[in-house]
Amino acid sequence: MVNINLATVDDLPHLADLLTELFLLESDFKPDREQQLRGLRLILNYPTMGKLFVLRVHGKVAGMANALITLSTAEGARVLLLEDVIVGREYRGNGLGRRLVEHVLDWAHQQGMSRVTLLADKDNQAALDFYHKLGFAPSNMKVLRHSLV
Repeated sequence: MVNINLATVDDLPHLADLLTELFLLESDFKPDREQQLRGLRLILNYPTMGKLFVLRVHGKVAGMANALITLSTAEGARVLLLEDVIVGREYRGNGLGRRLVEHVLDWAHQQGMSRVTLLADKDNQAALDFYHKLGFAPSNMKVLRHSLV
């Protein structure tokens, strides 16, 4: 039995575990459980800013996606920044990642959002291929970062 729904505070330790798994795959980030829990709590505490989607298999947390809501002046509409998409190692290869992302895309469409943007590690060809198959296309924009801490 597979379900996708919004996270609750009880899910946060499991989501932090998934973020550790994800950040070990990404070259720009490193796992820090306390920071990840703080970020997850902020999303739960400010639901107009974003939603945490949880993929469950037989009631167990198996994956997650972080959907951050923002505005686009270019499109004159709300848009979504999709982050932290991960399916736990033991659940991969069964189409669950596709189900999770398609669920978030459907939700964003129902909310009247005009675009979903995501960032993927440029060296993670499997992730790039996965997103391409779901209809994501490269952008001419280049990501730049300025750390404030």
